[in-house]
Amino acid sequence: MFRDLPLVVKSALRNRRRSGLTVASIAVSFCLLGVLTAMYRVLFYGGDTTPGQALRLITHHKVSLTQDLPVAYERKIEQVPGVKAVTRLRWFGGTYKDPGDPRNRFGQFAIEPSQLFRVHPEFKIPEEQKVAFQKEKTACVASQPLAAKLGWKLGERITLVNDNIPATLELKLEGIFEDPGQIPGPNMIVYFNWDYLNDSLPASSDFRSMIQQFHLEASSKDEVPRVAEAIDASFENSPYPTETESEQAFQLSFVSFLGNLKLFLAAICGAVTFTVLLVSANTLSMSVRERIREIGVLKTLGFTRSAILGIILGEAGLIALAGGAIGCILAAGLCTLVRQNPGFAFFLKALSLTPAVVALNMTAALLVGCLSALVPALRAARTPITASLRYTG
Repeated sequence: MFRDLPLVVKSALRNRRRSGLTVASIAVSFCLLGVLTAMYRVLFYGGDTTPGQALRLITHHKVSLTQDLPVAYERKIEQVPGVKAVTRLRWFGGTYKDPGDPRNRFGQFAIEPSQLFRVHPEFKIPEEQKVAFQKEKTACVASQPLAAKLGWKLGERITLVNDNIPATLELKLEGIFEDPGQIPGPNMIVYFNWDYLNDSLPASSDFRSMIQQFHLEASSKDEVPRVAEAIDASFENSPYPTETESEQAFQLSFVSFLGNLKLFLAAICGAVTFTVLLVSANTLSMSVRERIREIGVLKTLGFTRSAILGIILGEAGLIALAGGAIGCILAAGLCTLVRQNPGFAFFLKALSLTPAVVALNMTAALLVGCLSALVPALRAARTPITASLRYTG
């Protein structure tokens, strides 16, 4: 097989225009297939788990994420053995400057400043900025990618307006933190004082003294399942039952809102693979038919049926692998764009073409190439020498 490699390469480059178009069609198909495979991995297998994610749990209302929990639950959660730190959290969802500008859309969370960096010990922030954030009630901290995107500096005045909660927050940027352990993709987040939000609400507001979630850190990875069970058991018979799950599981739970996405992605992947198989089979069949007489000459020179079969399959595999490699490069670029676009769902910020995804797609490309050439290759290898030399096509 390897001794015939020069002949395989020469056959693949025989009609460069057709080979180039075939490689391009395979590349586009496997670019789409690569992105879909990477998305499937992230959505249903969670992607890569950071050390911080492995220890963090999120407690929310068991019935619905839209239903609140009493702040008083925090004291009971703190007393559960294995809980290292806990903070209350509410998504604010206010508007910043022009709400129509996609750059102005970012995560806004009310938390407890004294607990934020205990629950997220991986956050890196200068000590003086941390102290200022915890000391001043109207202070906030922003992630470094968000501050860089909006050009924020320390001391920046940030106004967030929300008509639904309702409240208008006048915040002062006292700190900019980095998350060296974050999964790929910019983390666009602002954290501010929950007490400030609570005091800004009308006395009759249903949001006062209520939160959406509790974020907590377990003392060890082994404690995570037991802590989750203990918390939910504590509030099982209360008016506000809870569900506690890992941070990763909580993020992936949003996928269920999109319906049977697993079947949808699998169907698209199957359709793309079948389409590229048909395109490759048609192209390679034409290429083999044009070379029937040449194949007869090769047989007269002593090439066996297995050698002929190997040359044709090798040509198909080479073209398919070239298309698959280009497709993976294009897919990696698209995944980068998806991660960096704040308009995309946050659970796709881990979207990337891992070595396992690349290996899977390259294997699929090789199989598609070989399968598409199998029938014409067998036919050419079995055609008698006399019939091959008489072929006029």
